[in-house]
Formats: sequence, C-alpha cells, structure tokens
Amino acid sequence: MANAKLKIELREEGKNPRQIRANGFLPGSVYGKGMEAKNIQINTHEFELAYRDNKENTWELDLNGEKLNVKIQELQVNYATKEYLNVEFALA
Repeated sequence: MANAKLKIELREEGKNPRQIRANGFLPGSVYGKGMEAKNIQINTHEFELAYRDNKENTWELDLNGEKLNVKIQELQVNYATKEYLNVEFALA
C-alpha cells in the first residue's frame, strides 16, 4: 500500500491541546534519531481519512517542504467519544 501523505504545521508554543482540537487540529509530535523533537498539529479530518486506510504503514509528512518518512508510534484516543487526542510519529 502506498504511503499516506499529510501536510503538518509546527504547533505554537504554549497553546493548549484543547484549543488546538477545538480549532479542528490534532496535536502531536515527530521525533527520531538525529533530529530534535517537533511539536506539530495536523488537520483532524485529513488525518482521520488517511488513518482509516493506513494504520500500520509508513506516512510521508510535509513540514514546509521538508519530507519526513515516519510511522505512528502512539495514538491516544478517547474511547468514550472516539475522538483522537494526540499522535506521536517516529522516523521510519
């Protein structure tokens, strides 16, 4: 299966994750060997559509033109409401 491709943005410092989710974004982070961890946000609807078909495969994230090949390390979900709360990506 092809890689899922998503555009991501750097998250503003000090912004509450609840505010981010209320604005339609999913908070998260990207980290890996040889890079500094980055706090990010992704459009929640786009993530949900891509995640449906690409749970175990690699993802290609576009951060202002920088391409990152990653896998989902952890996805936090509120199982009562089925809302995604946070996603962590690790370099593949």
